[in-house]
This record gives sequence, C-alpha cells and structure tokens, in this order.
Amino acid sequence: MSPSTTRTAALLGGVLLAVLTGCGTPPADRGASDAPTEAAAPPARPKRVTPPAPPGLPGMPPVLDARNVYAADAPGKLSPAVKDFPSRVYVPNTNSDTVSVIDPATYKVIETIPVGRQPQHVVPSWDLKTLWVNNDVGDSLTAIDPATGKAGKTVDVSDPYNLYFTPNGKYAIVMASMDRELVFRDAHTMKTAKAVPVSCAGVNHADFSADGRYFIVSCEFSGELLKVDTAKMKVVGQQKLPSQGAMPQDVKLSPDGSTFYIADMVANGVWVLDGEKFSTPELLPTGKGCHGLYVSRDAKEMYISNRGEGSVSVFDFAQKKLAKKWHLPNGGSPDMGGVSADGKVLWLSGRYNAEVYAIDTTTGKQLARIPVGSGPHGLAVYPQPGRYSLGHTGVFR
Repeated sequence: MSPSTTRTAALLGGVLLAVLTGCGTPPADRGASDAPTEAAAPPARPKRVTPPAPPGLPGMPPVLDARNVYAADAPGKLSPAVKDFPSRVYVPNTNSDTVSVIDPATYKVIETIPVGRQPQHVVPSWDLKTLWVNNDVGDSLTAIDPATGKAGKTVDVSDPYNLYFTPNGKYAIVMASMDRELVFRDAHTMKTAKAVPVSCAGVNHADFSADGRYFIVSCEFSGELLKVDTAKMKVVGQQKLPSQGAMPQDVKLSPDGSTFYIADMVANGVWVLDGEKFSTPELLPTGKGCHGLYVSRDAKEMYISNRGEGSVSVFDFAQKKLAKKWHLPNGGSPDMGGVSADGKVLWLSGRYNAEVYAIDTTTGKQLARIPVGSGPHGLAVYPQPGRYSLGHTGVFR
C-alpha cells in the first residue's frame, strides 16, 4: 500500500470513529458537567402490605350484605349441613319434661321425647348440626340429632335457661338466669371458659350487633338491659328501662344493623334501642304481653307475638311502624317460635294452652292448632336457611 493510500485510510477511520461517537445516546440529564453518569440503582423491592383485618369480631364469617344482616336467611338458602334434614317443629314442654316433635306437612305430633326437668328452649348449635334442649331446672343440655330426630347425649350445665353462640362459633353463652351469670363455654364441649357475674336479675334473651363485637341482653326480673363486649366477655353497659315493672323478653336486631328491638310483656310493646349509643330506648306499643320477635324471610317485616291477648303484630322495617295485627281465633297465648324455611308459616307455642299455632304469614290466618304437652315454650322450626346459628330458637345469619 502506498503512503498516500495509508494516509487516506487513517483519515477515513478517524471520521468513522467520530461519527459513531456522536451517535451515542446522551445521558438523561447531564447538566453543565461532563462527568461520567453513575450506574442506575436496582429497583426497590415492594413492601409487603398486610391486608387490614375484616371489620367485626375476629373469626366471624363476613357479613353478606351490609344492608341486610339476614341475607343468608332467604327461602331456599339451606346450608349443605342441613339440606337433608327432615323438616320438623321441636316443642319443649316445660311442665311435662318432654319435647313434642311435629311434622309440619301433616300438623301432627309424630314423637314425644323425654328430656330433663323444665326444658325451656330448643336451640340450634352454631354449626347447625345439633339441637340443644335447655333443661333449666335439670341443669343439663340434651342433644337431639336433627338428621334422625333422636335424643343423644346429655351434658351437665348449670341453669341453662337459654343458650346463644358467639358469631365466630368459638363460644356458647349460657343465660344462667337464677345463677345471675353469663357463662361462656366451649361451643362443642360445653366446658366453661369464663363465668361473668351480672348484677341484674333474670338474664334471658339476647342478640348480636351486625359486626358481632357486642350483644344486648334482656334482664326480665329487674327490667334492665346489658351491653356485653363479645371478645372481652365483659359487661360494658347497663341501664334500667324507663317503665314501671318492665319485663324485657326477646331481642332482635334490625336488618340494617342500626337498631335493636326488645319485647316487653309488661310494657306491652317493643323497646327501640340504638345499640351503639346504648341510650334510653323508646317504646312502641304492640299488644298485651308482647313476647317474641321473628324476622320474615325477605327481612321486610317482623312478627311480634302478644302472649297476653292472643295476637301477632306485624312491624314494617322500612316504614318503621306497625302494619297490621292478626288475632288468633278463640284467643290463645302465642309465645316463642320461628318461621318455616320457605317463609310461608309462622310457628308459635301456646304457652298456657298446651298447643302450637301455625299461622299463614301472608294472610295471618290460623292454619292449625296442635295439642302438645304442658307449658310449651321455645319451639324450634328446623332446618331453616342460614350459614350459622346465634342460638335461641333459631337466629341465623
């Protein structure tokens, strides 16, 4: 290669190098400095965020509909745990120490089961698999298998006038009326976890707030109400009802969770209570001997048994007022009970008439009046829709 050719090649190589250098991508922000740019830092690891705990009592199944705590109780919503159980009405006869079993299809008593002394209520367990007969004076619970309708084991429990379950299924709560205690027990073994003494007389009925954090208890013999913290198992509020000789009975939460209703058989009406504020409630007159409260399957109405006048008042939740009243033909003493799985029949015990009433929930017409044992009280219609039971004669959510 000649010297001129060599010089030409060198010049071309220098030009090519300058072009390639000039085509490089400039730094994102060099500013006035020509200092070399540092290597980009690796992306930061995202922080692990712990999701907030669901509102309400820990372990409680989430509320299906904030506007309706009874959303799981609609017709046809039978849990897989109960869908094969035969439809029956279980009636504890307090004075006869028996449970009458009624076939609702025929309105006939098909079996009478001997149990302990003074059975007061038949209570579905939280997991829906057992019916517990509360033998109050007998200081025991008798288990009934709802798949067979047969009595099983008897468990020693002091003064079980009534029985409830915490919404998370952890504890059973015995309303020990004469012992003046709320006794928290293991929901399966019934072993005592904590006994909570109370200063009121006659604890008997209750219902839980929508989030399960607390429950309201009626004290029949002293005319008082309690507010109890569920998780702490502690009474956090107590008040005397503003009526001479008040005798509060059944307790029921409104579908939207804003209001508690407490039946009072001496005040002859329902107390309307703001559970959060636990302020003085107002009385809504319904009828003589107001006693039991039952929500319709569509959660639009509440059936109120007036034991002293043989009637049922119907309360409209949306209108917040009484819509109608049904009178039993030839009177009666409608007490405790429940609504059929399809919502078409209200079943109530006739406490002082040794009978049970079946009432059409559309017309208020009496469909049947069925003789049973003496002193029928907290009857249970079973099975009913719902995911779990809060106790009593069947409070489901």
